[in-house]
Amino acid sequence: MTLKKEEQDLGKTAIEIARDQRALAQAEEKAKNIKKNTEKEKEKKQAKTGDEKNASNLADAYVDTPRLNPEAIGKTLLDRMPNPTGWRILILPYQGTGKTAGGIFLPTETVEKSQISTQVGYVLKLGPLAYQDTAKFPSGPWCQEKQWVMFARYAGSRFQIDGGEVRILNDDEILSTILDPEDIHQLT
Repeated sequence: MTLKKEEQDLGKTAIEIARDQRALAQAEEKAKNIKKNTEKEKEKKQAKTGDEKNASNLADAYVDTPRLNPEAIGKTLLDRMPNPTGWRILILPYQGTGKTAGGIFLPTETVEKSQISTQVGYVLKLGPLAYQDTAKFPSGPWCQEKQWVMFARYAGSRFQIDGGEVRILNDDEILSTILDPEDIHQLT
């Protein structure tokens, strides 16, 4: 073979290798997308709950302790919870993580103390007069049911029910709404 012929053959081989690498990269990207979609579908299936999959108590509403799955709080469990009267709101305090950022698991007593002083919760029910005072709330309600909210550290009345603790707060004790309770870091 001549030198020119060998260079052409090497050029073709390099082009074929580049095509193969592109095809491989595309296949890997497609596999990642399929895996991601499969995981999303799995999460959606876990989030969708029929009556038979609803939690029977608050402890069962946590999927990966302490990760709360609000959709698991079924109608019957909500019906059994206290109904806030007047301008009060029923809140489920966020339990926080059971381990440090470094992966060290915290004792149960420490997690419970953290829950007592938590400043984040999930709105379960609103009382019939909550946010009805237009003079006090001219722009409308500060929060709605099924929203994560922030409140003062020791706000409200705390009490235990089957499987966990809930709080009843006044409607004006809500400080803000948030998307994810993990975004809020508690000062100790």
